[in-house]
Amino acid sequence: MVQQFSRATLAALLVSGSSVAAVAQTGTIKGTIRDEATQEPVIGASIGVAGTTIGTATDLDGNFTLTKIPAGTHSLVVSYISYEKKTLPGLVVEPGRVVVVNTGLKSASSQIAEVVVTGQRQTYTDIAVISEVRNAQLVASGVSSEQIVKSQDRDAAQIARRVPGVSIQDNRFVLVRGLTQRYNAVMLNDVLTPSSEVDTRAFAFDMVPSNVIDRMLIFKSGSAELPGDFAGGVIKLYTKRAPAENFANFSLAGGYRAGTSLQTVQQYQGGKYDWLGVDSGKRTIPDNWPDRLSDEYSAPLRAAFGRQLPNRWQVRSRTAAPDLRLSFNLGRRFDLGPLEAGTLTSLNYGNYHVANTARLKFFENGQDRNQLASYYDDHVYNNEVRLGLVQNFWLRLNPRHTFEFKNLFNQLGAAETVVREGQDITQTSNDVRAYSQRFESRSIYSGQLLGTHELGNDKTSVNWAAGFAYTHRTEPDWRRVRYIRPIGGINGDGSPAPYGVSTPADPSLTESGRYFSKLNERVSTLAVNLVHAFTGDSTREEGGIKLKAGLYAERKDRDFNARFFGYTSVGNTSVIRTLPVGEVFAPENLTGQPGFFTLEEGTDPNDSYSALNNQLAGYASLTVPVGKFTGTAGLRAELNDQQVSSALRGGGLTNGGRRVLSPLPSLNVAYNLSDRALVRAAYAATINRPEFRELAPFRFYDFNLNADIQGNYDLRTARVQNLDLRWELYPSTGESVSIGAFYKRFRNPIENYLLTTATGANSLSYAFVNTQSAQNYGVEVEVRKSLSTLTSLPWLQRFSLVGNASYIFSRIDLGEVVNVPDASGRVTPQNVSDTQTRRRPLQNQSPYLINLGAYYANEERGTQVSLLYNVAGPRIYAVGTVVNPTVFEASRNVLDLVATKRLAKHWELRAAWQDIFNQPVRLAQDSNRDGKFTSGDQTVRTFRRGSNTTLGLTFSW
Repeated sequence: MVQQFSRATLAALLVSGSSVAAVAQTGTIKGTIRDEATQEPVIGASIGVAGTTIGTATDLDGNFTLTKIPAGTHSLVVSYISYEKKTLPGLVVEPGRVVVVNTGLKSASSQIAEVVVTGQRQTYTDIAVISEVRNAQLVASGVSSEQIVKSQDRDAAQIARRVPGVSIQDNRFVLVRGLTQRYNAVMLNDVLTPSSEVDTRAFAFDMVPSNVIDRMLIFKSGSAELPGDFAGGVIKLYTKRAPAENFANFSLAGGYRAGTSLQTVQQYQGGKYDWLGVDSGKRTIPDNWPDRLSDEYSAPLRAAFGRQLPNRWQVRSRTAAPDLRLSFNLGRRFDLGPLEAGTLTSLNYGNYHVANTARLKFFENGQDRNQLASYYDDHVYNNEVRLGLVQNFWLRLNPRHTFEFKNLFNQLGAAETVVREGQDITQTSNDVRAYSQRFESRSIYSGQLLGTHELGNDKTSVNWAAGFAYTHRTEPDWRRVRYIRPIGGINGDGSPAPYGVSTPADPSLTESGRYFSKLNERVSTLAVNLVHAFTGDSTREEGGIKLKAGLYAERKDRDFNARFFGYTSVGNTSVIRTLPVGEVFAPENLTGQPGFFTLEEGTDPNDSYSALNNQLAGYASLTVPVGKFTGTAGLRAELNDQQVSSALRGGGLTNGGRRVLSPLPSLNVAYNLSDRALVRAAYAATINRPEFRELAPFRFYDFNLNADIQGNYDLRTARVQNLDLRWELYPSTGESVSIGAFYKRFRNPIENYLLTTATGANSLSYAFVNTQSAQNYGVEVEVRKSLSTLTSLPWLQRFSLVGNASYIFSRIDLGEVVNVPDASGRVTPQNVSDTQTRRRPLQNQSPYLINLGAYYANEERGTQVSLLYNVAGPRIYAVGTVVNPTVFEASRNVLDLVATKRLAKHWELRAAWQDIFNQPVRLAQDSNRDGKFTSGDQTVRTFRRGSNTTLGLTFSW
């Protein structure tokens, strides 16, 4: 593997250093723009070459660089709001030479009506994001669209792992500072997103394709204008705005995944629209079915209903195709006299294939500790489809009034086939062959109507956002079937005994049956924010005394329902139960007569719930600079009314309604050590509310975890105290260094808890509970450095480095008593004072996180190469007890190599080798109960994701 990596790296560097066929006939213009009166740098000024589409904006120091300018004589146009536009004619550009232009802009305060702004502020570049982070009054980190292009990350989840203190779970959930996804607030274009998951408060970042993202910002300290329901971070995703100039491009990419592409896999028959990520309707429950298929219906009648469900159990062999990605992007800008308008359209399609063999082991950890109870090989094949559309509109009435209408729609479908083979040793002494055939469809729409208005003499600005988001998630006809036979069973003639389908007397989630679920969630929001500058400019974060105030209103409602049906035997079915999986539940065997099967509903009353959340919030903050100090004090108040309605097993209803008023103070202080260095300190009180699913007494079986997960209607809101301290240095353009420390104190944090009634390998059950307290603290370091300031060698000047690392410690205390739900959903107190795992790290908390990136860019030759490394330390995957040990997820080193090459004026070639090491994903139980992940711990699950090689071509016009 090391040799392969060395060859690939050498090849990439040879490509980057190769010469083009023709000598470059372009040059460069660079310089600095300052205020003529004060000689202060003008940040964000628009620089353009007259008669071309070449342009840029000045950075934090007023510097700019324009490359690839055709040789000849040109005029440079410089403009910025509140300054007179300036044209510099007669600049002679020679091939391969640099023209230096330093000039000043004259204030146009008395002629503001005559100033014409020829461009919009760039927000997607590395420099722009660094500027935004530097000027924010908060502790923040960010990733720009410019850096995203270099990394070839395909979605927002892969992008987020490049941020300090961020790790990824299940390839789609973001963990900030090791805290689970429930502790994050996610905003899309400054509007909160709905949860995309049934069982957790989480937003699946893999639903947002990378090429529509303008930038990602993660705020790690609180402030009055941010949502109060977070402890890890507030993650803001911004989709791209209307373009500064017209463009269009089309991309086509293919991918080869080791162990999957062109290999034989097992797959069930899907629907005709699976390739679009949606079900054709063949998997849904027929409309004529009753609300409940109860015992009032006879066995033959229930079987007749069952025959209406398609017999698609057959598993067939097929060859997995290579991955496919298509993308079309179109941007248009319109000058309508005094008005300016623009549109951005982005259409993305991806079809991905992943196959692996996961080895699972479960241990009987009761009387005979760590005895192997069962083991399986899961042959998994997943075909995932992603279809995305972004449609954004932008209208500027004049430089003071701007409107945007942003729309994001994503459709994701995943068809998964699992063939499980192994042995259940201790409980049933059976060989086991099981099948899981699952299709999941997720749809998400998020739309925002945005307005920005500057009032008065740049002293007051107002922005507002009206948003609507909708999430639909369905699992239609998740089929599971389990065959068994005695271990090593043989017939009288010595031949292997056949497997027989397992059909218990009552339906069971772990046995043969069909599961249907549907989730709909709608979120409507309205936010109004006002900024008034007593001194300075209200539209710029830096400088001046500023008052911020705003109101926020949100209504969120969710409906969830699930139905489960199990196959049961009528009399002795020994003759037909040994039929293959494609025949055993065929219509002729589903009659309800003796010797055949029938269908029985196993749905519990608490398998459906409805929920409503109304929130009204208001805030005010004041920013005051005093000498080198800048302080921001604020108060946010959130009135939240939450209701969850569901039935309980055994009768009765639960209504998890609660109204909570939360005052949330915050304080952020920055001290400027110099014009390039500063220190920040921050305090914020935040909260963490229970999510709908966590309050609902719904019980769900996780096939991969082999455990039930149950809600708890008695959950309370957790409260968090947050402290941050960070030193920041900005040595030159595009460079930054930061070192920070943080501390968090939780009261009543919400965690998964393994119920102590679970004593066997096949009877695990988790519930959400409030624990007594928790602490989380650590340090973070981030460096962005260009080698251009360290060497005079031209080829070495083209390299830049980005690295960040975090070291984090956490500890949770369960307390003496926790309130846990029983099998019916009713909550009872349970004493945990003697539990060995009473004190442990937080679930999913990695003790360290490291991200490293080396970038090479040769603009003249159109070549870029990136080498990226990521690792997250071992973390708790599943919380355990004395009887059933905690399960850890091992660390995994991930290395990616990406190269792009401009072939001609309109063509670009991209290549990537991702997850080069292809290290296994490994879950291991804490066999010796020492609370640590060590090499001697017993592996319970392991598999490899597979390295992925992609090659793509982009045509731009």
